Amino acid sequence: MLVDTHSHIDVPEFDVDRDAVIARARAAGVTQQVVPAIHAAAWPGLRATCARYEGLHAAYGLHPVYLDRHADADVQHLREWIERERPVAVGECGLDYFIDGLDRQRQGELFEQQLLIARDFDLPVIVHARRAVDAVIAALRHLGGLRGVVHSFSGSRQQAEALWREGFMLGLGGPVTYERANRLRTLVATMPIEHLLLETDAPDQPDAEARGARNEPARLVNVLRTIAELRGESANDVARATTLNAGRLFGFRMPASS
Repeated sequence: MLVDTHSHIDVPEFDVDRDAVIARARAAGVTQQVVPAIHAAAWPGLRATCARYEGLHAAYGLHPVYLDRHADADVQHLREWIERERPVAVGECGLDYFIDGLDRQRQGELFEQQLLIARDFDLPVIVHARRAVDAVIAALRHLGGLRGVVHSFSGSRQQAEALWREGFMLGLGGPVTYERANRLRTLVATMPIEHLLLETDAPDQPDAEARGARNEPARLVNVLRTIAELRGESANDVARATTLNAGRLFGFRMPASS
């Protein structure tokens, strides 16, 4: 059994074949998916998708890349939505310093507001941190009392250790399958497994075997295989440990056999 801790299975790219995509995931052993939101307009559809399929777990948040889609009232709406819906996490939220033209001050304000909501509701946070890991760490330290995952982590060992101290796991997916990702692969090979989560970020960030194609949750098995090889461990052991990590962080029950 596997958990894809970061899947955008609700997005339009899957509208034509979502049933088949989820069936392939289940056939591959990916029985649980955490599905984070990106903007407020997507929340109702995400909720409906997660209600339709067993094993999908919603998270709600305001993604930094979509600043132009976020209204000032969305933060209060997010608080109300989370109080009513009781999702497994707040997110996807965070900081993106890679894309030019995104207002960093506004990103920071939105991120902090969402961190406060997560702390108030005692929920984990799903964090986007592209070229902004140090700034994310600073925000987490400033507020304190938080836990969660930095998804698609690509930072240094020092940054990883700082995140672990703040109660955050690392979400790792397709990028680790690329042989040129030396720093990331070295980190994965040596890090404590209790801080590791598996993800696809479907439909984005496909593994090396699917470069340029639409990613999907079934391909999590390729991420698992690569990580197990890098660590010199069995795929079953890595699957079991990361599944337990996901259940512990997000608070959903996992079968005893996982």
